[in-house]
Amino acid sequence: MKIHHLLLLASLSLFSCKDAPRHNSRYGMVTGLRPEKIAEYKSLHAKVWPDVLKMIEACHLHNYSIYLKNINDHWFLFSYFEYTGTDFKGDMEKMKQDSTTQQWWKVTAPCQLPLPDAAAKGETWSGMEEVFHVE
Repeated sequence: MKIHHLLLLASLSLFSCKDAPRHNSRYGMVTGLRPEKIAEYKSLHAKVWPDVLKMIEACHLHNYSIYLKNINDHWFLFSYFEYTGTDFKGDMEKMKQDSTTQQWWKVTAPCQLPLPDAAAKGETWSGMEEVFHVE
């Protein structure tokens, strides 16, 4: 066997599954925001609970942002995040089961106005379709 084949095999053997590159998926979400709760919502997110941030990281969510926009006298929140794990459904279930995250959602939920498609499923945020992306 040639030396470069041996080096390749050696390097591959050092590369374990847990170190495998993760798929990077982008997500955009939208929900409504009650106008009388804007200041409260901003205040909550200015001081997000540390354990909520740890759970976001543990569930492989990165570059998480939430934007606020008024459109025709209705307030909307737009979120964006990147998922770098390998089991999105499993990680979202892990987050959903976390007691601290559940408490956080109980505090933020009264501020939000889910769109009809999310409300019909008992959810808060509606997914959005990505129609353009450039690195």
